[in-house]
Parts: sequence; C-alpha cells; structure tokens
Amino acid sequence: MEIQAPHPITKYPDPEKHDATSGGNHDVEDDEISPIEQVRLTVTNTDDPTLPVWTFRMWFLGLFSCALLSFLNQFFSYRTEPLIITQITVQVSTLPIGHFMASVLPKTQFGIPGFGSKRFSLNPGPFNMKEHVLICIFANAGSAFGNGSAYAIGIVNIIKAFYGRNISFLAGWLLIITTQVLGYGWAGLLRKYVVEPAHMWWPSTLVQVSLFRALHEKDDKNDRRMTRAKFFLIILICSFVWYLVPGYLFTTLTSISWICWIFSKSVTAQQIGSGLRGLGLGAFTLDWSAVASFLFSPLISPFFAIANVFVGYVLIIYIAIPVAYWGLDLYNASRFPIFSSHLFTAQGQKYNITAIVNDKFEIDLAKYEEQGRINLSMFFALTYGFGFATIASTMTHVALFYGREIYDRYRASHTGKEDIHTRLMRKYKDIPSWWFYALLAATFVVSLVLCIFLNDQVQMPWWGLLFAGAMAFIFTLPISIITATTNQVNQFI
Repeated sequence: MEIQAPHPITKYPDPEKHDATSGGNHDVEDDEISPIEQVRLTVTNTDDPTLPVWTFRMWFLGLFSCALLSFLNQFFSYRTEPLIITQITVQVSTLPIGHFMASVLPKTQFGIPGFGSKRFSLNPGPFNMKEHVLICIFANAGSAFGNGSAYAIGIVNIIKAFYGRNISFLAGWLLIITTQVLGYGWAGLLRKYVVEPAHMWWPSTLVQVSLFRALHEKDDKNDRRMTRAKFFLIILICSFVWYLVPGYLFTTLTSISWICWIFSKSVTAQQIGSGLRGLGLGAFTLDWSAVASFLFSPLISPFFAIANVFVGYVLIIYIAIPVAYWGLDLYNASRFPIFSSHLFTAQGQKYNITAIVNDKFEIDLAKYEEQGRINLSMFFALTYGFGFATIASTMTHVALFYGREIYDRYRASHTGKEDIHTRLMRKYKDIPSWWFYALLAATFVVSLVLCIFLNDQVQMPWWGLLFAGAMAFIFTLPISIITATTNQVNQFI
C-alpha cells in the first residue's frame, strides 16, 4: 500500500470554542456541532482521509484479536458471574504491538498481480488511530459486541447439557452463524435511523473514543495536569492488582452480606440478605466484575438510565417479590427457593425435564400429566414475566419519545440535514444498501434450509422462522433506539 501524500485535514469549528462564544447568530455553527454535550466533549470534528487503514498490521492484529476474544469470552461465559473481555483489552494491548510492527516491518513496496500499477507495503507508515479502530472493531465482533458470546451458543448448550440430546456440528454451526449474520443484515438496513442521527449517540462508544484519543493524541507539554495516558495507565495497573484480591485471594469479597453473617442459621435471613442466592438486601460487593457482569459498566450509562434501572430493581426485588412470596404465597411459592433458575415439582423436588420429552424432542403429554406441572421460583417467574412486559413498554416508549424523529428521518432520508460526523464520513465510499438486503435474504434462505432439513435437531418449524423474522423486523428499531440513547438493552427481547 502506498503512502499517500499529505492532505489538508478536514476541520470544523471547535465545539468548546463555540460554547464559549455563544451569543450571536449560530445558524451555521449549530450545524457543525453535535447536539449531545457528551459527544461534543469527546469526539473531535476533524478527520484526515489520507491515513492508511487497509494495512497488514490491521488485518493480522484484527483477525487474531477476533479469534482470541471469541475463544476467551466463550470460555468465561460459563462462570456464575460471567467475565466478559471486551475490546478495551485489545485497545490497550495492540497499541505497543502496532508501534513495534511499524518499527520492524520492511517498508519495501510490492506489486500486486492483477491490480496494474498498484503496490503494497507491509509497513506503509506509523501506526495510526484508524488502524487501531479497525482492529478493535474486529475484536468487538469476537466479544459478540460486548455480550461475551453469541446467544445461539446457549441453545446448543441447552440441547446437549440440559436435554442430553445430540446436535451435529453442521446444525449447531449453521444455527450460530445464521442468527449472527441476520443481525448484521438488520443493522445495516437501520443505519440511517440508529447510527446517523445526532441524537443516537451510543454512550458505550464514547468510552472507546475517549480511550483512543488518550492513547494517540499528544497532550500539551505546558499543561501541568496529569496526562490522559498516564492517568489511564495508573487506573489500569491498580484495577489489575485489585482484581487479584476478590478474583483469587479472597473470593468472599464478590458478595458480602452482613445479614447472612449475623443470622447464619436462618433460612429467611439467607433469602433476604444473600447477594448470590437471595434478594441481596444490605449486601455489597468489592468485585468490579460482579458489578458489571450482567448490566455492564454503570460508568458509561447516563444517570437517568441508571436511576430508572434502580427504581425498577427496588420495585421488583424489594416490594413485588417479598409480597408475592411471603405475603400472598402466590402459586405456593413458599414450597420453593425464593431465588433459583431451576424447575420444581409441586413437592419442591427438581423437575425431570428429560422425562417429559419423547424421542422426537416433543413434549409427552402423558408423562407431563404423570409428573405434574412445572413450578418456578418466585424470583425467576416475576422477573421473566416483567421481562416480557418490557416488550410493550419498548414500543410505547419509542413511539412517544422518538416517533417524530423516526418519521422525520424517513421523510428526509435523502435530503435532510446530517450530523457533523456523518457528514465527515461522506468522504468515504459507503456500503450500498443492496449488499445488506442480499446478505439478509441469503441468510434467511439458509435458515429456512436449516429449519426444514435439520428440523429434528433444531426443532424450529419454517413458519416459526418467518414469525421470528417478523418479530425482529418490528422490534429491532425501537430496541436499537433505546440502546443508542440509554446504553440499556433488555436480554428478554
């Protein structure tokens, strides 16, 4: 790859300078800044389109990071508190590796057969931020975009470990790949509504942007304050050292419950105070991996979203569940643990699921009547029920708060005003929409083949796939909008 000649950097007004001079006519300036304060303070309005990106370093480190994080996250997903290795690890580790490769790889340019005069170099120049970003995009795919592992892997695990049935490698692989690629198709088609609008700011992404700037940009030498890179390095070392304490040396710090310590022989106290097997009243943790294991880091979510989650948590955990369990004894709840994901018989014994499933992987009604109905713990039943209730609330919330914006974006999809950063990206050739339509159609056809010819293994009828596709079409947009503005996503949807 040839090193292109220097090119003037595209630059727009400094947002901080704009804020300092707010007092006149800002019709022009308002178009050049983001309406979201966090974005204005984090993301620059400059771009250098001449930086090389399709480099050997990017492909090698990106593919390796994707494979490594995919393996590690799947391995750690089986923990009680899942440990997710996100792209931040790759951000930090690949920076010195990238600079090292830039210093040792040969700068000799090679001709590419079949591409005329175009030439390629293993080392087109210094390791730059754009290469670094693309490497982390690869890594983000390896961590299932922050979720740790692909959701469909859980289906394969359930079939093998829970039901004790076999599923071939081909069927399991197609199930995982098609569900993931279908998501890529939906995401590509909805870019104009959940990526390009200025108000779709994706809080978690700003953390990555801030870290990229801290790692690559030079701080003012005359500024006596601690540099961003030094601050980050101190926090990184301290976090790593401290994790050894709750992670290996003193695991009790993962959940500290003084109620359980004082009333160690009381079952009710364990149900109320345990942070792992109860309601967690008064319990706390000194293990950050436990804090961020399910709802992810609270540091990157807006305060209103955190407050909303907290209020909902209090209403469900400290009011609804105790009233249903001890007050109303709803569905004979006292016969079962208050907190458990297991299934139980009416006598409180473990329910034998395999006994009510026949050789065709279908429910045997006679065996089901013989063993009795399935019973859930009160925590599992209520949280699952409220989880399904969020489906209706998702639709109404998006319709009330973002309906007009979606409508305006639909009408002005070709002629409307663009966000400043979207406008900067117009300098690069975009992926055509037909590519996402083709990807979505091809993956849907493969999914139909899987459901028809390997139905005995995946148990999904063809009409079930069509219904699931229709549900995804309806809910992907509102869920994406909520995630883009609050950093919260419901696992039940």
